[in-house]
Formats: sequence, C-alpha cells, structure tokens
Amino acid sequence: MKRQVQVRELAGAVDESGAPLQVRWVVEPRARRLRLTVSEAGARLTLPPGVSERQAESFVEQHRGWLSQQWQLHRPPQLPGLRERDHLPLRGETRPIVWREARFARIQLADATVCIEAPAGFSEQRLGRLLADFYQAQARADLGRWLPALLPGLPRVPQRFRLHPLRSLWGALNPGGTLSLDLALILAPDDAYRYVLVHELCHLIQPNHSPAFWREVEARFGDWRPQRRWLRQHGLALKQELAALLGNL
Repeated sequence: MKRQVQVRELAGAVDESGAPLQVRWVVEPRARRLRLTVSEAGARLTLPPGVSERQAESFVEQHRGWLSQQWQLHRPPQLPGLRERDHLPLRGETRPIVWREARFARIQLADATVCIEAPAGFSEQRLGRLLADFYQAQARADLGRWLPALLPGLPRVPQRFRLHPLRSLWGALNPGGTLSLDLALILAPDDAYRYVLVHELCHLIQPNHSPAFWREVEARFGDWRPQRRWLRQHGLALKQELAALLGNL
C-alpha cells in the first residue's frame, strides 16, 4: 500500500490573520495510531490504514485547541512579497532591484542588479509567474555550467530536468528518468545547489543511501557535508522565502 496524502482545512480561525490552518492527512502503511504533529511547514495528521474519515475528523476536533496553540508557536514569519522589496535573493546573495514601468514585462540581471520591467497594473499573480520564469532560467543556466563535468561515469543521463517548488524534498529522481529539483535552490549559495544536483545524479548509480552511495557523492563533491548541514539549518527559511516571493503560485 502506498502512502496517501490529502490536505484539509481546520474550520475556524487559528491565527491572527483569521486564516484556517491546513492539516496534511497522511495515510502511512506502517502507522499504528493516529498522531498529530506541528512544525513551521504546517500540521500533519498521520493515520494508519483503515481509519475512517469520521474518526480522523473527530481526532482533529478533539485537539483543536492544541493545534491552534502549537501553530502560534511554529507558524512561519510573514515575509514581504516581491513588490514590497528593494532587493532580490539569488545564489546566496541579495541583489538590488530596479523597478521600471514598460510596455512588456521582463526581468533581467545586469551585473549585480535585477531590473524588473512591467506595465502599469501588472497583477501580483503575473508578476509571480514572471519571477518564477526568471529563477528557472537562472537555475537552468547553472545546470548547463555544471552538468558537463558531472555526467561522465554515470550509467545514463536524466531524460528531463524539472525546476519547481517542492514541499519538503530538495530533489527527486523518478523511475522514468525525470530529475526534479527545488526551485528554492537558486536562492542558496552555488555549492549547496550543486551538492543537491550531485546527490540526485548519484542515485543513477546507487538508488539508496548506502555507504556505496555516499562514496559516489564523495568522489564527485568532496565538500558535501557542510552543504548538507547548511541546507538543514537554512532550508526551511529558503523555501518560505521563495513562497513569499512567488505569491499564490
């Protein structure tokens, strides 16, 4: 049985903004009891197989007060959106933004400055998509620089690369050969992004996290340990930063 995931909203305001808390329902084949956890990523209800929807809803309702209290302690900071900023994070640095009104919308990187051009009245959603396209182009440019040195010695080449926000993982390689990478990595220093790329490419050789897998990582990126520590310390903030910048995408 595969793990099943649903997202439900806990009815009633649970924070200062009045927004309902989303509870992630996860059916875990090995779970033996209902369990609630809360972190900066949100609330999670772990269910054993066979638990009815009514039982799950009743369990969440019984713990409504605890959930609300824990979310107040763990909820992420309210970060400013793109229009409220004068600097943009990119590759571990912040670049000053120059805003210009123009007939056509585009984002360009000129030396250390990011120039954002958009027509008057350009919507927040369209601005978020424009920024997502800009970050994807920058992330793909990095892939183009690094891949030639990393592909030799691999049993095959990924069929496709996808760059998009991921909820918890930094990367994933599916059986069809698509390698997905978290778009938030373009906000991180180059070495952190490159470590994740090497990590996922090494799964083409060892589809596990055995000692043999880590030897492959070590051979291609000897400085991987500090990068893994950096992502563990700063990764959630990085994902939150990207979410705030892209808005409702």
